[in-house]
Amino acid sequence: MNHRVRHVLPVGRPLPTVVDCVPITMPDMKKSGFHTTHWSLIQAAASDPTEASRHAMSTLCHSYWHPVYAFIRRSGYDPDQSQDLTQGFFARLLEKNDLSDADQTRGRFRSFLLTSVKHFLANEWDRASALKRGGGMTPVSIDLVKAERWFSPSVLDTESPEVVFERRWALSVLEQVMTRLRKEFAMEGQADLFDVLSVFLSQDSGEVSYEDLAEELGIQPGNLRTKVYRMRQKYRRLLREEITATVSTVDEISEEIRFLVSRLSD
Repeated sequence: MNHRVRHVLPVGRPLPTVVDCVPITMPDMKKSGFHTTHWSLIQAAASDPTEASRHAMSTLCHSYWHPVYAFIRRSGYDPDQSQDLTQGFFARLLEKNDLSDADQTRGRFRSFLLTSVKHFLANEWDRASALKRGGGMTPVSIDLVKAERWFSPSVLDTESPEVVFERRWALSVLEQVMTRLRKEFAMEGQADLFDVLSVFLSQDSGEVSYEDLAEELGIQPGNLRTKVYRMRQKYRRLLREEITATVSTVDEISEEIRFLVSRLSD
């Protein structure tokens, strides 16, 4: 039986397909022709753990705890253990010198994160299990209800922890893109319009009539099509920027986007 799961974005719309994290900047970070990347944040936190760099890393952890939790959960731990282990992993990533081992030339940030959590479970799980909620440092706030709502129906016994991690990574990237896209609309006072138009980023958008929606919005169908076209252009740009922040070189961007699409299509 082919099990397919309908993942839903925070804004309440189905996750978008690829039609056809703003890279975080920190004070005093060196400028280059490549966007500020997650690697830059890691290296800054490892070499100079200032308040700004630690805040940036904490933001990064908050954005990508979902695939780490999913990997740990699929590895056989119960929800409470997975929560403690996830928090323990990021606490160690932030507080210890592990970040100095990060090497941008090794490739993609998701690969670094997956390798790191594997190593953590093999060697540090006993320490992490001592990190109980309400005690110690909790660099990420984990909503167990939300985490389990995604995890429980979407994981099959035949899927490896690695595949679960990669799929949740892809979903996290798209969630970041959609959050940023909605913020751009909100800055222009059009958050409500985005909530309506975002359906055209979904696989189900063919079921939506431009004419009916245009009449509902009180605009011409041609005007609506132009707005949707511009939204999709922004979406493509933001997706590329988000992916750029997770790879080492420009050459890897298109390949990583194809990987993201393949994981969401499995």
